[in-house]
Amino acid sequence: MGKIMELIEKLNDNIIWGLPMVVLMVGTGIFLLFVTRGVVFRRFGTVMKYTLCTLFKKKQGNDMDEGEITPFQAVCTALAATVGTGNIVGVALAIATGGPGAVFWMWVSALVGMVVKYCEVTLSVAYRSINDMGEIVGGPMYYIKKGLGMKRLAVLFAVFGALASFGIGATVQANSLSAGINASFNISARAIGIIVAVLAGMVFIGGIKRIANVTEVLVPFMAMFYIVGALVVLAFNITDIPSAFVSIFRSAFTGTAATGGFLGATVMYSCRVGMAKGVFTHEAGMGSAPIAHASASTDHPARQGLWGAFEVFFDSIVMCTVTALVILTSELWHADPIMNEGTISSQAFNQAFSGGEYIVTIGLALFAFATIIAWHYYGAKCVEYIFKGNKTAKTLYQMAYVVLVYVGCVAKIDTVWELADLFNGLMAFPNLIALTALSPVIYRLTRDLFSDPHTIRPKNKSYDDMLIIRE
Repeated sequence: MGKIMELIEKLNDNIIWGLPMVVLMVGTGIFLLFVTRGVVFRRFGTVMKYTLCTLFKKKQGNDMDEGEITPFQAVCTALAATVGTGNIVGVALAIATGGPGAVFWMWVSALVGMVVKYCEVTLSVAYRSINDMGEIVGGPMYYIKKGLGMKRLAVLFAVFGALASFGIGATVQANSLSAGINASFNISARAIGIIVAVLAGMVFIGGIKRIANVTEVLVPFMAMFYIVGALVVLAFNITDIPSAFVSIFRSAFTGTAATGGFLGATVMYSCRVGMAKGVFTHEAGMGSAPIAHASASTDHPARQGLWGAFEVFFDSIVMCTVTALVILTSELWHADPIMNEGTISSQAFNQAFSGGEYIVTIGLALFAFATIIAWHYYGAKCVEYIFKGNKTAKTLYQMAYVVLVYVGCVAKIDTVWELADLFNGLMAFPNLIALTALSPVIYRLTRDLFSDPHTIRPKNKSYDDMLIIRE
């Protein structure tokens, strides 16, 4: 067993989350950038107008739109899965190993990710279906099957997604949540496990609508809670912010010299670390978020794709930058002896004001719980696809997921981390194949939505003739 785990660890470090994945992801993103004519950036103001500027509208869409939840609820559900430990611990780890320059490469990864997620969300809505219970469902497994006619590849993606949900969604997140609360508030892991498992189970029972209702409130609250706390820290360190930006850009192209407990990093290593952590944080290309976006009430696939681009912008440009500045202005990233990534974030907040560490603890707990419920939905839809809607399979999956949430809270799960990373990364390969092969559909849908040079076109449901159907 030890040799198998050693092999998986090497596979994760060198391929799944190493340079090959970064090259594949960035290469696909650049290809799709040309396919879409860079519209996400050329028309960035339009993208923000139809996403950020509509957040406070009570009703998004109209009665003629297909879907079960609003576009905002869909993006909140997707953000619940992506806004998490990667935004706090992941950023700290990137800086601690790759230096300040890693932040720049995380930004580059995010820009590529905005294009990729726009495309995968667009395809997810374009090829969504209605299941036996009358629910609207979608995701990579559906556009792989219907668009490419590759049923086995679609099932393979769903298998990877279901297995990944047990790791990255249930046990890993529950473990992070439990460890943080236990360390800060000395509450027993068993008590935490019971409470989290019960709360999660109550949310799961209500399906996508209840999950969306919870994330619609939880995601904005937890994001604002963390951002406001971070801004308070930055207010104390305001004179150091310019030098932090200078170090990010300088280190990105010159490397980072050894200092304190930091061993130094070359430009190539900084790039590799930043890009890899960026992909891990925003999950663009993994194919998970499109499963949630497919349920959105929208008349046009590319219209929901705009929310996909916004999701990556908020997750990896806004949230990660705030965390990075807090860490860099604290100067703790190269302390001697160097701290672990979790401690760096906590102490960076605590250095500014007493009790600041609790912002990180509470933030991580909220982020982890949100990820637990969002990934349950992803896994459940993958199981539904594999077993063709079998209710027994879905019930068994739900029960197993709740049990693993409890197990994650009370057990040491170092092995699960490696397996979670493996299956989460494997999801990307069939998804990226589909994005490349279906790029003509993405092009036609994008051209249709942005046909007007000043806005996006009026609502019109006639986009079926733009699709490729090989089912």
